Amino acid sequence: MDSTASPPKIGIFFSRADAGRLDGLDLAQVMDFARDLPGVAAVEDLGSEAFPDPETLAETIKRLGVTEVVIAGDSPGGHKPVFTRAMVMAGGDPELVRLASFGEVGAAAGTAENSALAAVACAVHGVPYGLAVTSPRVPVHPDTLVIGAGVAGIETSLRIAGAGHKVHLVERAATIGGHMAMFDKTFPTLDCAACILTPKMVAAGQHDNIDILNCSEVQDVSGVPGEYKVRVLRRAKRVDPDACVACHACRDVCPVRVPSEFDEGIVERKAIYMAFPQAIPNSYVVDGDNCLWVQSEGKKCGACVKKCPKDAIHLDEEPHSVELTVGNIVVATGFDTFDAELIERYGYGRLPNVLTALEFERLTNASGPTGGRIVTRTVRRKRKTKQEEWVFDTDAPAPRSVAIIHCVGSRDQNHNPYCSRVCCMYSLKFAHLVKEKLPDATCYQFYIDMRAFGKGYEEFFERIKDEGVFVVRGRTAKIEAGPDGMLIRGEDVVHDRIREFSVDMVLLAVGLEPAKGTQRLAKVLDIRPGIDGWFTELNYNSDPTATNRGGIHVAGVCQGPKDIPDTVAQASAVAARVLGGVISGSIRGDRDTVSPDEIAANVARRAKIITQEEPWPSEPTHT
Repeated sequence: MDSTASPPKIGIFFSRADAGRLDGLDLAQVMDFARDLPGVAAVEDLGSEAFPDPETLAETIKRLGVTEVVIAGDSPGGHKPVFTRAMVMAGGDPELVRLASFGEVGAAAGTAENSALAAVACAVHGVPYGLAVTSPRVPVHPDTLVIGAGVAGIETSLRIAGAGHKVHLVERAATIGGHMAMFDKTFPTLDCAACILTPKMVAAGQHDNIDILNCSEVQDVSGVPGEYKVRVLRRAKRVDPDACVACHACRDVCPVRVPSEFDEGIVERKAIYMAFPQAIPNSYVVDGDNCLWVQSEGKKCGACVKKCPKDAIHLDEEPHSVELTVGNIVVATGFDTFDAELIERYGYGRLPNVLTALEFERLTNASGPTGGRIVTRTVRRKRKTKQEEWVFDTDAPAPRSVAIIHCVGSRDQNHNPYCSRVCCMYSLKFAHLVKEKLPDATCYQFYIDMRAFGKGYEEFFERIKDEGVFVVRGRTAKIEAGPDGMLIRGEDVVHDRIREFSVDMVLLAVGLEPAKGTQRLAKVLDIRPGIDGWFTELNYNSDPTATNRGGIHVAGVCQGPKDIPDTVAQASAVAARVLGGVISGSIRGDRDTVSPDEIAANVARRAKIITQEEPWPSEPTHT
């Protein structure tokens, strides 16, 4: 190193663009910390201006006399071209412009000042964040808790259990499988979803190292990374799964009918039910909120108990809690879909043949209410109450024309501004299913932009167009009842006009949202959700499965919208991460517990190593 070279004079410019994402961050504290860092000559607040003027910036850089620049903010990469130009105009070196991205290190959500301080210190010294901010290793308990038993939770559990380690798989529903169990086909290969998922479900149900806790929810988590104490509430199933043989005798005599959650409410189920024939665990459960015996405190009904040939039903069972000790926790809670009733102009809930994506999945599924036949919904009047009810009857006529509307609740500043990623492709899948089962039906796709981002996806889009689907680019304005079905009105930006179509059925491609209970679970686990509600990873680019808490990981859609292949890949990555810690006997602790003084000292030491003022330390050995 040249000892005669002048020491650098560093200027740090803080951007408040995307201020909503920084609401949980004390930016004043970060700026005070930055002023005391060695080599920092000036700290400037850019405010919320998205694109500063390069000439003004150049004058500021000259006035401050800084030779190096750090841009700090949620996502400061957009500012870098302006600053590099300003550095050239000021006579400086554009290569000496660095970024301190709070969003990249997970500091933009929640109170995460330490991560923000570390990002600034690392940028000042030119030290990679991952090298400078490391928490100490702690011993780890070999058992793992997986929260959520969709495809991500099942895949994670199977891989960890397959390596010989215990997994507690917690699912709040009566069956594992999640949303994928509801699907008919998967895009772009059009493989049977059940053919892919069901073997995994059975393997999980039969694995000696996987303890399935269905009808359960995590209530409390205490302890430290590597040894968490977890309290799980197990709701009363009121049916012994070991004794139940799924003979359906109880279901046949139950007098109560309520909408089926698994079928998205388009058909009814009994108060004692099994979600679907391949459910795991493969036994009935009692819906206590609708059971006449439970609600009347034993004064009414009880027909299922009398009919059961195995004495498996115990309606007086009470909820209870179990205590678990685990070293790692994997969050795989998945997603919910956008409530289409919030956009009134689409007529969902008002027009009987406006369906959401999951409703159509169940309608077109061979195990659905019509055996896979696509039919229009019939409007009837109940005999006693005279209330209107909508039913799918296998004898009802098939729709002659179907419209599919993209981006319902996504890419919408009034609802969810982000892209849900999967909607374009599952809409194309629906178009194929319509043309496959109803070759003479007319099918329209109304989309804003076609985001066919995955392997084989663009080819699938071209295939759908070749099948005779009409693709219209533009937003749909309104759906209303017409003289013959429904009238859909929307823009056609390619031909610069407003178009109207008469259709019999409309499918709304609703976007994805964080699962209900995500905010509560985030507080229980002490991990951070982002501004959109999804769980925040430690580092989007280099550490997309870890969280701010040591030993707690995210897998699948709970981290953000993604398709099935990406979900399975992330679940496998989490399993590998967990197994690495279990096999070595230790994991990293919480990064948030590293103090600002430790961060500054560690960054300075790493900076000397990088500039070769000190030798590179040898890797520690594990005993």
